[in-house]
Amino acid sequence: MKTAKKGMSIQTKSNLTGWAFISIACIMIVIFYFYPMIQALLLSFKSGKGMNLEFVGFDNYLRLFSDTTFIAALKNTMLYLIIQVPLMILFALFLSVLLNSSNLKFKGFFRTAIFLPAVTSLVAYAIIFKYLFATDGLINQFLMKLNLMNTPIEWITDPFWAKVTIIIAITWRWTGYNMIFYLSSLQNIDNSIYEAARIDGASATRQFFGITIPLLKPIILFTSITSTIGTLQLFDEVVNITKGGPGNSTLSISQYIYNLSFKYSSDFGYAATVSYSIVIIIIILAFLQFKLAGDDK
Repeated sequence: MKTAKKGMSIQTKSNLTGWAFISIACIMIVIFYFYPMIQALLLSFKSGKGMNLEFVGFDNYLRLFSDTTFIAALKNTMLYLIIQVPLMILFALFLSVLLNSSNLKFKGFFRTAIFLPAVTSLVAYAIIFKYLFATDGLINQFLMKLNLMNTPIEWITDPFWAKVTIIIAITWRWTGYNMIFYLSSLQNIDNSIYEAARIDGASATRQFFGITIPLLKPIILFTSITSTIGTLQLFDEVVNITKGGPGNSTLSISQYIYNLSFKYSSDFGYAATVSYSIVIIIIILAFLQFKLAGDDK
């Protein structure tokens, strides 16, 4: 009986030790994650200039439907999402399959070169892109030397080309990041599966769509969701390359939140409302992506 009590005492001490180790992390998560999140939610029901905020109920949320700047920012962000995310995933998938080939030489060099943009400073690369795509920048000079055009393209000041520039920049920045996920998954696929398919007479195309894509489905879903979240939070590229212009034609939701908080007459309550609109959109899109992927887990 005494041994049992001693054993329980040791177990209790072990449990307390474990809780002591994780308690600090739990407290930090509550303070720096859940508390600001709840405060932002409460703030979204208030409105006013600076810190002079009054409770307005759902007025801020109703205001979203009549806010032309928010609607413009939402349209721009959704356009980036619809075009850039599928394009980037296709590029990343293509590059991962290419780099996984046993016939390719200098794999380490190519993997590093393609992944390098993902670890480049967001601000630094955005500024470089701004100069590259300037009217007298290297991109226009290169295209004109190839006689592909007679006059320089207004990459930054034309509404259409400014969006194209943003999409090119994001795709360049994040393709290598997603490629690493696909490449690591491809390397975990047993080669015997492909060998069996080749014996059965399956072509390379059929192997890709019949074996590679189904086995990569979980990681494709993961990268689709993370890329969606990242695009909806797009900020650095827009601010540093086009500053949201010309005429709000490239303005993103995240930049609009920043403008509401610090650039315009500060309205932290409405800025919090716009922030939570992103959360709602992310939840809806993530749910749809899970459903389209047929994942009920």
